[in-house]
Amino acid sequence: MTDYPVNMDVKPDVEGFFDEATNTITYIVKDPTSNACAVIDSVMDIDYAAGRITYDHADALIDYIQAHDLTLEWIIESHVHADHLSAAPYLQEKIGGKIGIGDKIMIVQDTFGKVFNEGTEFQRDGSQFDALFKDGDTYRVGNMQAFAMYTPGHTPACMVHVMGDAAFVGDTLFMPDGGSARADFPGGDAGELYDSIQKILSLPDAMRLFICHDYGPGGRAIAWETTVAEEKASNIHVGAGQTKEEFVRMRTERDATLSMPKLILPSLQVNMRAGEVPTDRDGRPMLKVPVNGL
Repeated sequence: MTDYPVNMDVKPDVEGFFDEATNTITYIVKDPTSNACAVIDSVMDIDYAAGRITYDHADALIDYIQAHDLTLEWIIESHVHADHLSAAPYLQEKIGGKIGIGDKIMIVQDTFGKVFNEGTEFQRDGSQFDALFKDGDTYRVGNMQAFAMYTPGHTPACMVHVMGDAAFVGDTLFMPDGGSARADFPGGDAGELYDSIQKILSLPDAMRLFICHDYGPGGRAIAWETTVAEEKASNIHVGAGQTKEEFVRMRTERDATLSMPKLILPSLQVNMRAGEVPTDRDGRPMLKVPVNGL
């Protein structure tokens, strides 16, 4: 853990925005010593049956940022989501900010470029994003240093972003009673996921962990903040000393019972393009449905 520049003395202000349609939590993270902020894992609304895209969720973020006189410096994607569409380019157009993702996005673009039979005009080099993070890379939100941790397993491009005493874990880890993310998407690996979770749990016990999705297991209220100590003690999949072998067996058996996310087809096409909707030959927004491709 000493390889990462952890600074628990910096305590950013974190505001969560829950999207009921996709059970996603988007975060606005403010530097405590300036008006600079970052947005983590934004959501663009889609009525998939009607093929209609709207921006209510993103507009709520913009309203909050403007009402609090904040400056958006970064729009961070923890990975290429398969369950919601990113609103990154909409936010960037309206209020600025650089769009960043892990550099292994190129693996995802290559994999799904083939699934969706994308032509040579679809760049597979991550150039749609403003920044590609490698493990340990640092960046700044105002005066606050942030860094990226490479945490593959759910997807090949997953990264945890740490800002002071707050870590944004994407889909790698859920609340203690939610466990962990699936590892059966192309490029996923349950063994890698276990190792990545251990990496997160090697952060200081008091580190705040902010979860990207919550489904209210057992009917409890939606929640999205926990700590490293709480996860180590009681996470149902990896807490209390669960071994890697036990985790891989559980994850493999559980994943075999899961259906595909409802929005996986539009989400992948949009998110591997940094939130841009693909177009047809005439420049009209258009999504594909590959048959038996996943």
